[in-house]
Amino acid sequence: MNSYEKNMEDFSFREPVLGDGAAIYELVKRSPPLDLNSRYCYLLLGDHFSKTCIVAEHRSDIVGFISAYPHPKKQDTLFVWQVVVDKQMRGRRLAGDMLERLLARGDPSRVSFIETTVTPSNRSSLRFFQTFADAKGAGCRRVSYLTEDLFGEGTHEEEVLLSIGPLDRAHSIHTPVKERK
Repeated sequence: MNSYEKNMEDFSFREPVLGDGAAIYELVKRSPPLDLNSRYCYLLLGDHFSKTCIVAEHRSDIVGFISAYPHPKKQDTLFVWQVVVDKQMRGRRLAGDMLERLLARGDPSRVSFIETTVTPSNRSSLRFFQTFADAKGAGCRRVSYLTEDLFGEGTHEEEVLLSIGPLDRAHSIHTPVKERK
């Protein structure tokens, strides 16, 4: 067993449930610069979008979360809304592992592209998605999408749209461990 696999033994991964909403809210709240949505939003994500979201747990605490949904206008695209990993758990490739597991669910040929938005100042997220694209043998195109004026003057930094794909299923950023049901 390599050191990565041993490190991942401490984590379990699963679909979120309705009752996870408050813990996910608190995790995002502790994780600037992410936008904090309402508790109600995280409750609905755990209930209505559980098939396209994932939580990572460490000793029964939620330490990672990805919210995503099928793009309503692009059948082969998964839109990743938020990726969050608890500060104390960063550097363990947990975000990449969660995204790999999320993509592995269901029909593997269904998703050819990932889209997400990232503010230009969020360098760690930009680096994460570029590294993920590189590991998957995919391009990572960046275009201006949600400009500052759309949010209301001075209220929010621009969100750049990243389009990753087409995804090569033969590439994996690491060997995933089985997901807990």
